[in-house]
Amino acid sequence: MTRLKAAIVGATGMAGQQFVLALSGHPLFEVVQMVTSRDKRTYLEALLESDGSSRWTLSADVPDDMKDIPVVSSENFRPEAVDVIFTAVESDLAKELEPRFAATTPTFSTASAFRYEDDTPLMIPGVNDHHAELLRVQQARRGWKGFVLPIPNCTVTGLAITLQPLQEHFGIERVLMVSMQAVSGAGRSPGVRTLDSLDNIIPYIPKEEDKVKRELRKILGTRGDGAIVPSDIDINCICTRAAVLDGHTEAVFAGFRRQASVEEVKAVLRSHQPFKGRSLHSAAEEWIHVHDDPFRPQVRLDRDRGDGMTTSVGRLEADEVLGGVKYMLVSHNTKMGAGKGAVLLAECVAEQGLI
Repeated sequence: MTRLKAAIVGATGMAGQQFVLALSGHPLFEVVQMVTSRDKRTYLEALLESDGSSRWTLSADVPDDMKDIPVVSSENFRPEAVDVIFTAVESDLAKELEPRFAATTPTFSTASAFRYEDDTPLMIPGVNDHHAELLRVQQARRGWKGFVLPIPNCTVTGLAITLQPLQEHFGIERVLMVSMQAVSGAGRSPGVRTLDSLDNIIPYIPKEEDKVKRELRKILGTRGDGAIVPSDIDINCICTRAAVLDGHTEAVFAGFRRQASVEEVKAVLRSHQPFKGRSLHSAAEEWIHVHDDPFRPQVRLDRDRGDGMTTSVGRLEADEVLGGVKYMLVSHNTKMGAGKGAVLLAECVAEQGLI
């Protein structure tokens, strides 16, 4: 099978590097172009700092099949020359670049620039794949041959993945959540200052809580006439930054419309397999892992389960205040919540014939 030609925009940043790993040896997408702020001969050269150090921050080495990919600046990049584009740039730059890319080419983004547009679905694979048809509305309204499809804020990802099957089986009236988020979620520039995060939990992340509330309702919403009708779930949250490199931990309290036992809830989560029978390269065999050990999940032990694509759940108990359950979850913010999650999303959209 002929692979689709792909480009990675923002390839030297933290999210861009996750794209590089996720797309290495991919059976559907072949990376033929890297895009950064300057023209360079190869990706390896683009990673070099002026002092000779490398900008590569991941524990895995730069994949061999990515080292010699040519690099161009965004000004010299020709989006029509590729079949699909993966972007990992800041939101302000995304507002400028992504419409130009989408005019000709399907574009998958980690930025927030288009998340709240009425004609743009906000999708998580295995959660709301059916929202993809809204992309046809986006194309028609904007006159694009391609589209822009953003992934949600990484804090929402594990939350929505675990709530969606519970909403389907029991109905959810209200949700409370407290997050303890990894510093990698803030990126390297400007990121979190080292002395702020060490031996500390920072109790506030600007704009994060509003994003969680708004995005969760959109993800769990329903298709309306040319837009998504947000879910009526009541949600409130507190988002904090913890001294952890990768992996978000969240304490979740969910109130149900229909009474359910803890064992029923565990059975629903364990049996939820949205990718069963589907050939999606980036999907984990186990979508949600439920621990019985009360000391799990732990971010250091569970973030890499399923190569960072499995959401781990534990401490699942009855909650008498909201009338449902409470639980802890761990989700990998730079894999499922960023680069690899966006690649999985592209696989799902391709499966629906939209690429």
